Amino acid sequence: MTHDTEPVPLGVAATVVLLRDSSAGPEVLLLERPRHRGSFAGAWVFPGGGVDPGDRRQADAAAPAGSASPAVQAPDRRSAAWAETVEQLAARRAAVREVREETGLEVEPDSLVATALWVPPSSAPKRLRTWFYVTTAPPGSIALAEDEVIDYAWLRPEAALQRHATAVMTLVAPTWVTLHGLQGYGTVAEIVASAGQRGLAHYETRLGASERGPALFWAGDVAYADDALAERDGGRHRLEIGQVPWVYSVRE
Repeated sequence: MTHDTEPVPLGVAATVVLLRDSSAGPEVLLLERPRHRGSFAGAWVFPGGGVDPGDRRQADAAAPAGSASPAVQAPDRRSAAWAETVEQLAARRAAVREVREETGLEVEPDSLVATALWVPPSSAPKRLRTWFYVTTAPPGSIALAEDEVIDYAWLRPEAALQRHATAVMTLVAPTWVTLHGLQGYGTVAEIVASAGQRGLAHYETRLGASERGPALFWAGDVAYADDALAERDGGRHRLEIGQVPWVYSVRE
């Protein structure tokens, strides 16, 4: 199978990984979506949603102020990096708004650390380029938007993955991979600092298959362009989702 043709994305979205410290280690806020409607029916996800027209500013494309450190040279305005810089201004506003609407919590825009940009497979029914951010959860009580969220939980990443592995909790791939990467840290401060040092990860997803069933492939995997190569020696960056527990493989 050859690489799927990439259609034009339908829009942009933002997701926020809210973290808090506990006696057992960092916990993350997960929200349960309504079980019989919506793009992620029944799934547990991080707060987030699509960029609305009100999140965009006419001035963004002309002067994305504050989007880069003064010590870092601004990207060329004709480059993909510049387009992402401009896009992220609206995504950050959407991130703050969505957290407020879905949880009642108010996050500071400057506290959001961009960790990843996810692009779903071409076969996805709703295709949004989604910016993922991490931040320390602000103080306050959770007030759910009842039309969008039916429950919430603060969980250790390991506990959430275990619930998914035993079919107690439904996760989608970006949430699963993000939780996988949050394991092993002692404090929220360590997670946020590490995210700032790593820079932005790009996940342009292709849905394919290995010998073990359906799999999601990302750049760096030997089979990213062709399923026929799935069992060959070479790089791995895939999530095998045919059965639980899912298996995540990364190697150069």
